[in-house]
Amino acid sequence: MAEHHPDLIADPAHEDHHVVGPAQYALIYITLLVLTAITAGAAFLELGIFNPIVAVAIACLKGSIVVLFFMHLKYSSRLVQFTCGAGFFTFLVLVSMCLSDYMSRAWGQW
Repeated sequence: MAEHHPDLIADPAHEDHHVVGPAQYALIYITLLVLTAITAGAAFLELGIFNPIVAVAIACLKGSIVVLFFMHLKYSSRLVQFTCGAGFFTFLVLVSMCLSDYMSRAWGQW
């Protein structure tokens, strides 16, 4: 049986684990609460067509914080980060295809 080079082994048991302290979790929690308050405050502002855009942008920021820190994607291997990015890219492609179909159904009627 051939020996494997230790740097090429992708065994999660041999990987270093990053420990996040309670202070960082508290800071992230407070950040999420502030962003939630900003979302609620932005709902009362008259921004016209930009109201849903601002709300979705803040929600994406909060989702990114949750994925990066609470799901430990920031401290994961490059392979896990790439897999998450590929899944997000696939999601964007599917949403853009659905929106292009939705917009093209009323083509020429407006």
